[in-house]
Amino acid sequence: MFVCLVYESFRRQKRRKLLAGIAITLGVCVATAMIAVATDIGDKINRELRSIGANLIVTPQEDSLDVEIGGVNLKPPSDGAYLNEADLPKIKGMFWRNNIVGFAPMLPVNVDVAGANTTLVGTYFAKQLQFGKENFVTGAQKAHPWWKVEGAWPDDNSQDVLLGERLAVRIGSHTGDHVGIDGRQYAVLGILSTGGAEDDQIVAPLSVAQQVLGKPGAVRRIYVSALTKPEDAFARRDPASLRGPEYDRWYCSPYPQSIAYQLQEAIPHSQAEQIRQVAQNEGTILARIKGLMLLITLAALLASALAVSAAMATAIFERRTEIGLMKALGAGNVPVSALFFVEAALLALISGMVGFFAGALLARQLGQSIFGSRITIDPVLLPIVLSIAVAVAFAGSALAIRRAVKLDPVYALRGEG
Repeated sequence: MFVCLVYESFRRQKRRKLLAGIAITLGVCVATAMIAVATDIGDKINRELRSIGANLIVTPQEDSLDVEIGGVNLKPPSDGAYLNEADLPKIKGMFWRNNIVGFAPMLPVNVDVAGANTTLVGTYFAKQLQFGKENFVTGAQKAHPWWKVEGAWPDDNSQDVLLGERLAVRIGSHTGDHVGIDGRQYAVLGILSTGGAEDDQIVAPLSVAQQVLGKPGAVRRIYVSALTKPEDAFARRDPASLRGPEYDRWYCSPYPQSIAYQLQEAIPHSQAEQIRQVAQNEGTILARIKGLMLLITLAALLASALAVSAAMATAIFERRTEIGLMKALGAGNVPVSALFFVEAALLALISGMVGFFAGALLARQLGQSIFGSRITIDPVLLPIVLSIAVAVAFAGSALAIRRAVKLDPVYALRGEG
């Protein structure tokens, strides 16, 4: 009998059930898409944010040492210590090596150009390196993707250079010219535009800067672009204070601090730290986007619950005579409410399944249009989505069902309920 009542309810109130089902489907569709995007958005946004450049910097350990006695800095005046270029491939031997998008060593040298003191910066542009059996390419084109070159990028094994656009205007040089640097002539292969200090500098292969400085294999600092997760209170813990599982968890999480720590392990006598403004902005952007998606999800589910509530209230009003008859025949509040909750659960499960697949298509479309890649839907999300659908249906139906169980059978059968 109970099954027949449920079946007849769906057969005789198709329009009401369809409207409630559509409301649940739309809410679940949006929720599915937002949950799928939120769980997959971290890496994608991180990759998009890598277009703003490096987020970690490695410098010689000696540069971080302050020697003061009585408030007087006794650190000798110098250009600082240097890192060894031969150690750079070891970056690909660290635990989070696959999170390293690219790195670019830098070696600034003061030079004379056209009678003026200028800085020449040596770096990698697209250097082919090898660590063990792995071959990889790294350099400024990966670590500083916003750099724009009018002309061509120099080969890392060449003697060609790039001129910063403001420096090129100042000395009247163009692509294809030769420029004298400390008495030697170098071909200008392109004009560099970065919007930063490089626009007033000469950028050359690292070997050229080492040759001018007279220090083969020297590197002053390394800019590293790495995929990281936003820092939290645990990320800011001092690794020296962690023991056992806590240390393993910290070390094996892609926090900026843990990747910097591993960079220090990979490169001898180095000090690595995050570029605070970049790393903090990434975490802020990611948190705000996820917060916005949460608000959209809650708004969609609230709208669905309100629509279900309206549909169920109308359906129960139309069935007040049926409810009165059930109660007159001895049905208590539990069987009456159970009937409507079962109807709501069935409606939620059917609509939830449809909404899940519609949300998967929506998430895939969002991934293609915004990130240019497909967003994957984890099957474990299905029971979560169905639970959300049932919760929305119950929340929307609760008030109407409460009114149904309180109907007086006498007034209901007379049509006065």
